[in-house]
Amino acid sequence: GSFPIAFGNFRAGYLITERAETQILRDPYSNKPFVHFYATKRVGGAVVNSEAIKLLKIAAA
Repeated sequence: GSFPIAFGNFRAGYLITERAETQILRDPYSNKPFVHFYATKRVGGAVVNSEAIKLLKIAAA
C-alpha cells in the first residue's frame, strides 16, 4: 500500500524556492586563534500542480 515511484512533469508540478538573504554567524570563541563563520540559507518547495505529478501505488503481496 505504499507509493514508491513518482513520475510526471516535475518542472511544471513542483516549485523550489529560496530566500534571497543568507545568514552568517561569526563564532570567535570555539577555535582560538581562528574565527569560524557559519552560513545558512533557507530553501523550500511545494507542489503547485498536482495534475502534473502522479504516484504509482504498489500493493504488498
